[in-house]
Amino acid sequence: MTKVFLYTDGSCKGNPGPGGYAAILQSGTHEKTLTGSEAHATNNRMELQAVIAGLAALKRRCQVTVTTDSRYVATILNGGNARANHDLVQRVRELAAGHHVCVQHVAGHSGHAMNERCNTLAQAAARQLA
Repeated sequence: MTKVFLYTDGSCKGNPGPGGYAAILQSGTHEKTLTGSEAHATNNRMELQAVIAGLAALKRRCQVTVTTDSRYVATILNGGNARANHDLVQRVRELAAGHHVCVQHVAGHSGHAMNERCNTLAQAAARQLA
């Protein structure tokens, strides 16, 4: 099974407000960057959208390590309950079921290079709509 590292982050300018997300997929020497934005979103929705974008880009079953600074995303990926965003939570779970997923939670803004890179990309995506 192919090993893939998925780094994600979401950002909002206001909560709710214009939002952006970023996902970076790495496997061996290959890397793919995905970003997107929504005019009216919350931080948690953008965090989930980043995971959705990354998992949806995979074309076959993989061993995926998701690295996130969102406790919310980590909880969802580890089977925890969600009080909101049921549409996105359901989609994350559907996509994750097609892979062997493990979660690595990192502290935000702590110098983790890939998390910082995703943060910069997500903020830039949100600023495009602000």
